[in-house]
Amino acid sequence: MQTIIEAEVDEDKIDHLGHMNYLEYIIFSEKGMSDWFQKAGASHLNLAQRQMGMVFVKLDVSYLNEARLGDLLKIKTIPVHLGTKSFVIKQTIYNQHDLLITEFKKTFVMFNTETRKSIPVIDEISVQFRDSQE
Repeated sequence: MQTIIEAEVDEDKIDHLGHMNYLEYIIFSEKGMSDWFQKAGASHLNLAQRQMGMVFVKLDVSYLNEARLGDLLKIKTIPVHLGTKSFVIKQTIYNQHDLLITEFKKTFVMFNTETRKSIPVIDEISVQFRDSQE
């Protein structure tokens, strides 16, 4: 499953050169992840009720072009790799001109919140990898 959310670069997200601050890319990325997990049926609340969670263990970010004040950004989220207890999600951020701004690859590990041990990736997430390609 691929999801897309939109966000606008407003004045409180830029530096003195008019670029979006690096931390804002990560915040937008997290909003995209939250949307993807919600739509997959793996929200924080859903997992917490089942004593499950995810640990974010790796982040690869490539800042390719600058986002500027007033840009309308599209954050695309798609699963790319499924392991037994971990999975990788790719995110891309494009501006209103379809220029690729930023790429993310995030690795997550599933775990039991009571035992604090890793567990197999739950069905709600693993099913999302069936039709995905990098």
